[in-house]
Amino acid sequence: MLVFIDDSGCAGFKFDKGSSRFFIISAVIFDDNLEAEKTAISIKELRRELFGRDDVEFKFHKSKDEKRVKFLECIKKHKFRIRCVVVDKNLLYSPELKSNKNSFYSYIIKMMLKHSNETIVDAKIRIDGSGDRTFRRNFISYLRKELNGKDRKILQNCKLVDSKSDVLIQMADMVAGSIHRSYQKDKADSVIYKKIIEKYIQDEWNFR
Repeated sequence: MLVFIDDSGCAGFKFDKGSSRFFIISAVIFDDNLEAEKTAISIKELRRELFGRDDVEFKFHKSKDEKRVKFLECIKKHKFRIRCVVVDKNLLYSPELKSNKNSFYSYIIKMMLKHSNETIVDAKIRIDGSGDRTFRRNFISYLRKELNGKDRKILQNCKLVDSKSDVLIQMADMVAGSIHRSYQKDKADSVIYKKIIEKYIQDEWNFR
C-alpha cells in the first residue's frame, strides 16, 4: 500500500493577516504498486502534453482552471482512494494546536492515518515537506510511535519528499486543493473540481 499526503490551506491562526479558515490534509492511497506507476506515467505524459517539458510541477494554487480540470480528468482513469481531514480552524480551541504549527500539522496527519477504519495498514507513506532535519526526524518518530503498536502496524515506513520530484505528491496537492476549493463558497469555481473526483473520496472527515 502506497499513501501520498499533501495539504491545502495554512496551519496558521492569524486570520487578520491572511491565514486560511480551512486546512485540508488529503491522502491519495494506492492498493497496487503497478497502478501507482501507471498513474505517475499518465501525469508525466499530461505534463509533457501541456508544457512540452518534464520539469514543471503541478500545483493547484498555481494552475489555471482548465489545467486543473485536465489533471483531474487524467487521473480519473486509474484506481486509487482518497481520504481527507477538513479542519475549520474557527472551531478549534486547543491552545497547543493553535500556537504551534508543527504540533498542529503532525497531529492532524496522525489522526487521519490512525482513524482510517483499518483502510490504511502497513503502508509506505510519502508526505510533502522539507523542514529542518530535526523536525523531519522528530515528525517521523512521532508518527511511528503513535501509529504502530503490538497489535496494529499502520506505518511500514515514512518519508518526507520534495514534491518537485514526485508527481504522485503533486497529485495529492491537486486533490487537496480541489477539496479545499469546495469549502471556499465565495469562489466561482468552488463546485467544479471536487465533483470530478468525488467517487474516489472514501472519507471526508470534518474534524471537530
